[in-house]
Amino acid sequence: MIITTTDFVANRDIVQHCGAVSGNTVRAKHVGRDIAAGFKTLFGGEIRGYTEMLAEARKEALDRMTAEASRLGADAVINVRYTTSMVMQGMSEMLAYGTAVKTSEKN
Repeated sequence: MIITTTDFVANRDIVQHCGAVSGNTVRAKHVGRDIAAGFKTLFGGEIRGYTEMLAEARKEALDRMTAEASRLGADAVINVRYTTSMVMQGMSEMLAYGTAVKTSEKN
């Protein structure tokens, strides 16, 4: 599956639009990570626990979006974007979305 943030796929023609696709996940903060984050705010620096959590959330949202595109028969997703939102205190959603398309090699 080709994934791109552009509205085209290099060296390929878009032959069919299959529709909008998305994938999401909701993650909650972890008490242990919050304690470590509290200490980091005193001294500064990266909060690795949250960095890892967000990387995992992005991957899961992307995997779910890709699976939806595959179900539609697409071989690529164009205009891919990510967004986040707070669902409730301590919980955030990560959403990946784009347009599923079928492509063919340029002649």
